[in-house]
Amino acid sequence: MAIGYLLIQARTAHDAVPLSGVQVRITDMDSNTLYVLTTDENGETPVISLETADKSFSQTPYFNGLPFTSYSVFAQKTGFDSLFVTDIPIFDGETAVLPAALTPMQQTQREPVTREIFVGKPAVAMRDTSEQEGTYVEPRILRQVVIPNPITVHLGTPSSNAQNVRVSFPEYVKNVASSEIYPTWPEASLTANIYAIITFALNRVYTEWYRSRGLNFDITNSTAYDQYFVQGRPIYDSISRIVDKIFNEYVRRKGHNAPYFTSFCNGTTATCQGLSQWGTVTLANQGLTPIQILRSYYPNDIEIAETEIVTGILSSYPGTALRVGSTGLDVQTIQTYLNRIRRNYPAIPAITDEAGVFQDSTRAAVTKFQNVFNLTPDGIVGKSTWYKISSLYTAVTRLAELDSEGGALGIGTVPPNSILRQGSSGPDVITLQYLLDIISEYYPEVPGLSQDGIFGSGTRQSVVAFQRAMELNADGIVGPLTWKALYNTYQGITQNVPSQKPDETDTFQYTVQPGDTLWLISRRYGTTVDAIKRLNGLTGDMLYIGQVLKIPSSQTGGYREYTVQPGDSLWLISRRFGTTVEEIMRLNGLTGDLINVGQVLKLPYGN
Repeated sequence: MAIGYLLIQARTAHDAVPLSGVQVRITDMDSNTLYVLTTDENGETPVISLETADKSFSQTPYFNGLPFTSYSVFAQKTGFDSLFVTDIPIFDGETAVLPAALTPMQQTQREPVTREIFVGKPAVAMRDTSEQEGTYVEPRILRQVVIPNPITVHLGTPSSNAQNVRVSFPEYVKNVASSEIYPTWPEASLTANIYAIITFALNRVYTEWYRSRGLNFDITNSTAYDQYFVQGRPIYDSISRIVDKIFNEYVRRKGHNAPYFTSFCNGTTATCQGLSQWGTVTLANQGLTPIQILRSYYPNDIEIAETEIVTGILSSYPGTALRVGSTGLDVQTIQTYLNRIRRNYPAIPAITDEAGVFQDSTRAAVTKFQNVFNLTPDGIVGKSTWYKISSLYTAVTRLAELDSEGGALGIGTVPPNSILRQGSSGPDVITLQYLLDIISEYYPEVPGLSQDGIFGSGTRQSVVAFQRAMELNADGIVGPLTWKALYNTYQGITQNVPSQKPDETDTFQYTVQPGDTLWLISRRYGTTVDAIKRLNGLTGDMLYIGQVLKIPSSQTGGYREYTVQPGDSLWLISRRFGTTVEEIMRLNGLTGDLINVGQVLKLPYGN
């Protein structure tokens, strides 16, 4: 028998909180226990080896059996609902990484419930027919190609009354590729298929294929209409590495901006006018490159384009990899991000290099981060590492901000007596929106929302999603039962999720530049003049160029970047990020209130 590998990562809140001490049991399909494991401080188990079928069986369309062996995983931890993932395909030489996202138990819940996920065979092995429809022409709806981060996926056919889930775009693409094709295929074949998957999704977003019809999602997981997606399934390393490199690249025709409609099918039990998944294997074995493979199925004038507009990411990739010897603000940004992330992931070593200078301790922190998050551990911050660090920094700081907001709002333990519905406004609506916002971090089917105190259509959608998740009457009205469920869920989160309190003694170093003053530095890094003076033993305000200061990293440093979303206004953005309209306008050189979807704004960090 051949050997494949399995790694379980138990994390929650978009990976912001690793769950240590999770008990994991791996069984074969006859329910025989093969391994009993416990997750470490990073929420990880050791990588285990499992017997499977030979790789050659998965590289030919003529093999009648299944070219893999399936296993099951059961994960449990005190204070959390359990997870049972069945029929996980393990392939020869491939590492499957299972994200065990455990959900906190509610406050009044006496026993954990078990959430079950069935994985099963990839779509390429299914006999379903495809009815993918789309547009090949330049649409009139969106002007720019934007990576939707997160993307909203409907778990059913377009007309079904199924749940929606929000998933980061790179993780969505990894999931679809792992669900559609075999990870053992040649790299050129995998890459061509992944380009088709990325572009298909971006075409749905760019043309607002579903949203223009009044539906509240971007794409479905139905193979009959879109592409296969299995919520909570494992991801294969060979696929993950490619997606990390190209997730913001897509196929378009020369002279056009729109993502091409890259339809596809397996090419054996189903045929179509687009890409043949099995056909890409044959072409890759003949030595064709990914773009040559794509041009074999789509017009000859297609090309690979790249977009730097990634929603939900604070800082775009600078375009040049950072490594030992690099200097500047981009290095300092990564150092600041990693120093904040290590509070949640203490296995990442502290960075002791001078601020903005990439030396040995920065490389050590980058390498450990890459190991923890399944990236190539080369100590170099390329595109994939940059975006993963930025994404995780966003997750951990957002969670910290929500925790802080909860204390400021004084949520308490007793729900309000009010009955809220669309059109309501006021303090109780802000409380409702806050509760839904923090619950959305742990329940991907509940969309997050801005806290503006107005019960609009977005708030109603979030309420309905929460009611469905709690098996309540999904009427979008917040009465006593919904208030009770909201408070039980929120209090379960606060009681059961491990505390991620920041270490107030954490600092990073900053080298004084020409024109700097203590006041300017304190404003830039969201701290105070007194805090800097106290930390550095200063008795006056005098600074000199080249002086190295310690800055409290408990106040997150640097400017963040924010990509404007549909429905945003300067006032809403300022409230969400703890700043003012005037400050945003000043930082960005704005003379009026008009902003555009996809526009990237600089935002100061709030206190």
